Amino acid sequence: MVWNGQDGKTIMFQNEMPYDPPSQAAWMEASGVDGWAAFKVGDGVKSFSGYGMGSYSFFNQGLNIYAAHAFEVPQTLPPGSLHDLLTVFLDPVHGSGGILNVVNDSGGPSTIANPDVPVTVASYP
Repeated sequence: MVWNGQDGKTIMFQNEMPYDPPSQAAWMEASGVDGWAAFKVGDGVKSFSGYGMGSYSFFNQGLNIYAAHAFEVPQTLPPGSLHDLLTVFLDPVHGSGGILNVVNDSGGPSTIANPDVPVTVASYP
């Protein structure tokens, strides 16, 4: 999901990343940026509010596939623009890889090291 409008608001967003990227190289936002954000607010957006947003990973190809972050927003958003974000790594028996950060470079990873446990960010930035 890419949001490019000004003064947007999302209340309750839930997403599962694609289960079957064939390789990390095939699933890259840009050079050095693993995967794709589930929800990206465009760089030119000055005002956006998000509440109750979650993204889950279950990469089932037997490879460690990662998303650098579940949510990507401009650093210039006003403080407290996002509320109650989470990521969860699903199914440690069959899943691999995971999500490395909840929003931008904040929140920490949800991987096989912490399966089925929400990794949260209460407010951002």
